[in-house]
Amino acid sequence: MGSFSIWHWLIVLLVVVMIFGTKKLRNMGSDLGGAVKGFKDGMKDGSSDAATPPAPTQQVTGQPANSDKSTIDVEARQKS
Repeated sequence: MGSFSIWHWLIVLLVVVMIFGTKKLRNMGSDLGGAVKGFKDGMKDGSSDAATPPAPTQQVTGQPANSDKSTIDVEARQKS
C-alpha cells in the first residue's frame, strides 16, 4: 500500500486524458497557472500595501452625499 509505481501513474494519466480530453486538460492547466500567478502577484502587492496605510479619500460628515428626500436613514440596532 506504499507509493505507486510509474506504471500505475501512467495508467491513471491515460484514464484522465481519455475522460477529459487534451483540450480540456490544457485549459484547466492554463487556468490553474493564471490563478497561481494572480495569487503570487496579490501576495506581492499585499505586502507592499501593508507597509503604507491608505490615505482617506473622503471626509465622513454624518450626512448622506446626496440629500435626497426619498432616502430613509435607518439605524441598525442589535437584538437583545
